[in-house]
Amino acid sequence: MNADQVPSQDQSSKAKKEKLEPGQVPKAQQGGGPQPSRWTLALKEIAGGNAVISVLAIFVALVVGALFIAIFNEDVQEKAGYFFSRPGDTIGTAWHVIVQAYSALFSGGVFGRSGDLIERLAPFSEALFNATSLIAAGLAVALAFRVGLFNIGARGQIIVAVIFSGFLSFHLPLPGPLALIGAIVVGIIGGALWGGIVGILRARTGAHEVITTIMLNYVALNLLIFLLKTPALQQPGQVNPKSPPIPVDARLPTLFPGLGWQVDVGFLVVIAVTFGVWWLLNRSALGFQFRAVGENPSAARTAGIDVKNVYLYAMLISGGLAGLAGVLFLHSPTQAGNGLSPTFDAARLGFDAITVALLGRSRPLGVFLAGLLFGALRAGSFDMRIFVSIDLVGVIQSVIVLLIAAPPLVRALFFLPTPTGFRFRRTAKAVVTK
Repeated sequence: MNADQVPSQDQSSKAKKEKLEPGQVPKAQQGGGPQPSRWTLALKEIAGGNAVISVLAIFVALVVGALFIAIFNEDVQEKAGYFFSRPGDTIGTAWHVIVQAYSALFSGGVFGRSGDLIERLAPFSEALFNATSLIAAGLAVALAFRVGLFNIGARGQIIVAVIFSGFLSFHLPLPGPLALIGAIVVGIIGGALWGGIVGILRARTGAHEVITTIMLNYVALNLLIFLLKTPALQQPGQVNPKSPPIPVDARLPTLFPGLGWQVDVGFLVVIAVTFGVWWLLNRSALGFQFRAVGENPSAARTAGIDVKNVYLYAMLISGGLAGLAGVLFLHSPTQAGNGLSPTFDAARLGFDAITVALLGRSRPLGVFLAGLLFGALRAGSFDMRIFVSIDLVGVIQSVIVLLIAAPPLVRALFFLPTPTGFRFRRTAKAVVTK
């Protein structure tokens, strides 16, 4: 090697002092071209990030829903008969129907069209009521996701929770507020025990949680049907498998009783639970173990974390959250009068929780916002019936799940960059301290 090719001491010290941003290569290896600034890297990271992916997934789902509205609407089908001779009529009618349908969805789930402010906010209160149980169940699934567990047994955990809370309310009535508090506590215990079975099987035998949760869903459903035919839950004098209504003392009070809104105290409960799950995952030692096991169980085991116990604790907490969702739904003023029956709406709540957790990226705040969105969709879907089938909301939800589960597809549709792991705050801090 010639002396000219040997790097000087000054050049070596400059290379050592060179501060590189995450994902940036040294200048000596860059080929001499202009390099993107920190702001460019930050904008690329935002454009390809999870938040933008979620928003675009919702947008695409609404576009797909609009196509279904136009295709299956009778007025549009009638105009489509002479589309090639008068295409403007078909397009105009389709656009009018789509706007009217989505306007009905908005007015039915967010803000009404007529009346005073109280009356116009009534649809939003219904959306909050629908979101209450969805958020709690979504947090249950999301917490398991963070540990690397796919808990699709929220349905069974909800059913066992309402069996516990219903039995207490029917046979061991407590005075005053204790009736509601006791029902919530035993419901959480019931859901936690049912989820704990899955955790024990995964930790001790290695049984996959997908199989065990599916099987336990059917066990819980048949257990409910059986108990509804026995004095444990069946209403006295009733031939059909149906329980009595939830006692008044065990029902959740409405937040604004004088306004006629549907939202109840359960919504305040899920706000507190959302914050609690955030604290657990991000500020506690147990949450650190949850996240470590979720990222890499082998590395967590090497670091001294008892992975088996983490699986058990995670499923206990996840089952308890699902149980809370069931209790909040059964003991709400809207559902309490119906009591329990074999058609108790736990299947939709349990599987919608998976959708909410996916859309929320398994983050507590994201799950909360996703629950609000799905609550509004469910509330507004009833007003869309005059334009299209109510099942369209299910189509929209399914498309959202499809796109959320495939971020590269969304990036390909909108030509978005792939995130590189750039962290602007760290870079900015390094620049300030120079």
